[in-house]
Amino acid sequence: MKLLRLSSSEAGPEDIYTDRLFLRRPKLSDFDQWADLRHQSAGFLQPFEPRWTHDELSRSSFKARLRRQEADINSGRGLPWFVFNNGRESTLMGGLTLSNIRRGVAQTATLGYWMGEPFAGLGYMSEAVTAVCASAFEVHRLHRVEASTVLDNSRSQRLLTKCEFEKEGVAKSYLKINGQWADHILFARISEMD
Repeated sequence: MKLLRLSSSEAGPEDIYTDRLFLRRPKLSDFDQWADLRHQSAGFLQPFEPRWTHDELSRSSFKARLRRQEADINSGRGLPWFVFNNGRESTLMGGLTLSNIRRGVAQTATLGYWMGEPFAGLGYMSEAVTAVCASAFEVHRLHRVEASTVLDNSRSQRLLTKCEFEKEGVAKSYLKINGQWADHILFARISEMD
């Protein structure tokens, strides 16, 4: 995967362009596309995410999400991106976040991602994950990116393996997914830069 262009940004995640995708920081004007795609993909996404609240897809919930992301950006703890097709902001396809960024001796972040059901299985997310990892290592100078999947999410496990993550083990009752504490397989990708 070749990263075509990174545009620098002093406050938060930079725009990322790949062969087929454009990744940029989420903004309020994305609400309609985000809510529509998440609603359309609810059955596909919910088994692998924290339980959705009763107002999960409301404008006020989206605004609160953006405020939390801004706080994480400003504190250096998080970098969120939305994924759009064709190098333009035409169609929202999914999102990725580097969260829980730890600096100092760790230089580590946790990768989370979601893809709308109509776009799943077409290689878009592997392209986006590869680009975000390049940004994590080259732009943000992280050493390690971690990710995890519930035990039965073989699709996500294949994605991480394809994106050069290595399986490190299993964490018992690691995250509360869809209302239940779930065991997770832990993965990591280490920077080859020193």
